[in-house]
Amino acid sequence: MSKTVEFFFDLGSPASYLAHTQLPDLCRDAGAELVYRPMLLGAVFQATGNASPAMILAKGRYMLRDLARFAERYGVPMRFNPHFPINTLTLMRLLVAVQLHQPERFDDALQALFQAIWVEGIHMGDPTKVAEVLTAAGFDAQALQAQIAEPAVKDALKASTEEAVKRGVFGAPTCFVDGEMFFGQDRLDFVREALRD
Repeated sequence: MSKTVEFFFDLGSPASYLAHTQLPDLCRDAGAELVYRPMLLGAVFQATGNASPAMILAKGRYMLRDLARFAERYGVPMRFNPHFPINTLTLMRLLVAVQLHQPERFDDALQALFQAIWVEGIHMGDPTKVAEVLTAAGFDAQALQAQIAEPAVKDALKASTEEAVKRGVFGAPTCFVDGEMFFGQDRLDFVREALRD
């Protein structure tokens, strides 16, 4: 039986974006299933007492450079969003709504939203911009906006976030392979090794 990589992430995390650019190929090459687990990073920070590295001046400066290094290494486009930090509650609920109602289009939604935030630098806290991005990706933005208010969508995101915290997650991205936790997009080599074992 093939292994599974659970990918706990938040769209507002630049490291989640970088991990997302690598994990599909990594999992395909290893014959593993990639399971996307949307979570609300702000709630994880609150529950664990953690905070974004960008909130610490010296660490934030270093992080920007380090993210750029990895984007270059991976050969992927990346622009640090000028509207960071981003309140992702609505965006993460949107993803969960797609996951529940249009699972076959989840990858399309994920790609469109990550692209808008971390490549195009769009202000995704603006509902008009969000609707434009979704419409350009072929989604019914109005229908999705209605779905994010559904109790099932809210509960699913909350449950995934609470599960992440219970399992030891303190930041994004975090991957699990056979119960082993790997934090950070710079730990994908360990994920790859875990899939070989």
